[in-house]
Amino acid sequence: MFLFCFRRPKGSILSKLHIWFLFFVAVKAVSVNGVWPMPQKISSFVERYSVTPQTFTFQYTPGSVAQPGCSVLDAAFKRYFKLIFPDLLRQPGESYYVRPLASPFTVQVGVSEGNCDGYPSESSKESYRLSVSSGLAAVSAETVWGALRGLESLSQLVYQDDFGVYHINKTEIEDFPRFPFRGLLLDTSRHYLPLNAILETLDAMSYTKLNVFHWHIVDDPSFPYQSKFFPDLSNKGAFHPMTHVYTQGDVRRVIEHARLRGIRVVPEFDSPGHTQSWGRGQPDLLTPCYRGDVPSGTFGPVNPILSSSYQFMAKLFKEVTSVFPDSYLHLGGDEVNFNCWKSNPDVRAFMKTMGFGSDFSKLEAFYVEHMVNISTALNRTSIVWQDVFDYHEKHRPNYVVEVWKMECYLCKLRRVTKAGLRAILSAPWYLDLPGPTHQWARYYNVRPLSFMG
Repeated sequence: MFLFCFRRPKGSILSKLHIWFLFFVAVKAVSVNGVWPMPQKISSFVERYSVTPQTFTFQYTPGSVAQPGCSVLDAAFKRYFKLIFPDLLRQPGESYYVRPLASPFTVQVGVSEGNCDGYPSESSKESYRLSVSSGLAAVSAETVWGALRGLESLSQLVYQDDFGVYHINKTEIEDFPRFPFRGLLLDTSRHYLPLNAILETLDAMSYTKLNVFHWHIVDDPSFPYQSKFFPDLSNKGAFHPMTHVYTQGDVRRVIEHARLRGIRVVPEFDSPGHTQSWGRGQPDLLTPCYRGDVPSGTFGPVNPILSSSYQFMAKLFKEVTSVFPDSYLHLGGDEVNFNCWKSNPDVRAFMKTMGFGSDFSKLEAFYVEHMVNISTALNRTSIVWQDVFDYHEKHRPNYVVEVWKMECYLCKLRRVTKAGLRAILSAPWYLDLPGPTHQWARYYNVRPLSFMG
């Protein structure tokens, strides 16, 4: 309601008459359901409350195990204050609406277990409850990771009207994630990304409650990861050894940025294929290809018949796991071209000795078995692309299969889970699939659990 007051000027025949005009502007009362992703349960009401940055505060509940000094939530309070009130980021001289005599509004956050210093993991509990009433928003969660999800939902409930006034509606939410692994992959080998672009991507992930950053950090085109044990990998394998690398300090910054947003960082070092850039800085790692009886001067996948290959991998992955704290390590294993192995007389002799015949998928399985053992010895759970599952006769129960090929991916999920293995589905969500990427409906229409098994 807006009140306009008009007074007749002196000297008029109505000089002693004060005429008040009341103009009531009808505002349609609506509920707000714009929380993303859609919570498990949400009740939104038309009753709404005005909020202003001057009287908006965050507090810990007295019984919360998290209190001032909690790195995750202290940082979140500052971050979400800026997200809720973007007007505060305007340039000097610009103004924003300030509602006089606004009532205080407090966000109270309570956490019942866990600590603030660790990293999110596959077993992290992300459930939360959010209740918004007059002057108060209460977020309760088992862990700080759930509290982060509740704060994100809260930030999405605040909106501005046409006059710049901030409001939030009375709301009740009970929420938990449908899937514990909700990831996004970035390939920084084919397309090197500046550090800030990665950090901004993590911000965007937090807005949609994604919780796993799958960092496809190296591949055939370049090796931007800067290793302390093997510096020539990036010195000779990166697009540029100074400007197009990720130092271990850069990696730690990404991991901390992700941690404060409840996001895990899972690195992928794909082998034995997709390793051309590795060979530039690590002699004798790749398999020499032959043309007839003489070397062709080209190289194929990692040489699986040399013990030095596994010694190198063990030392590299020991370093990698000291930098990346997550319990998962992606080993790749996809798209291995067997032609070079077939051309190499030493590899063929090894195949005969091992009784593999001419089935080079058995040689790949032999290599991957060694890699999984290295990962297990480092107390890591291995992720492999579905090619490894396709080629293995015996399936290790301690690796996770990522299904990436579009051909009947639900059939593949059924076979993987029937074998007693856990699966990650990425096949239907490649953003570079043929066809207009603006047809977003096809991504939302995926039903990942609609298979028999």
